[in-house]
Amino acid sequence: MDQTNAIDVFSALAQSTRISVFRLLVKVGPAGLPALEISRRLEIVPSTLSGHLSILKRSSILTATRHQREIHYAANLGAVNELIRFLLSDCCGGQISNCSDILSLLDVTNV
Repeated sequence: MDQTNAIDVFSALAQSTRISVFRLLVKVGPAGLPALEISRRLEIVPSTLSGHLSILKRSSILTATRHQREIHYAANLGAVNELIRFLLSDCCGGQISNCSDILSLLDVTNV
């Protein structure tokens, strides 16, 4: 991911409804949810949600897949990984010992 793409993602997430949608979809995992279920869970009017989903999808942080008459949205975990890699690629000037707090967030023993 380059700086321009990272800015697009941050711009898409820089709104309370959109970050709520993204956090919900990260929580439910790769299967995602239909748009109407996202609307129901977050209590967002479907017509309002549609615009937010479009912005998130355009930034590449969400994917959309049609399942018959429904569109399922899911967090694009590959894009999330790229964003984190972009943000942390120069962390602590390569001194891993200085990044222990950040690395502890990635503790895979809880997976």
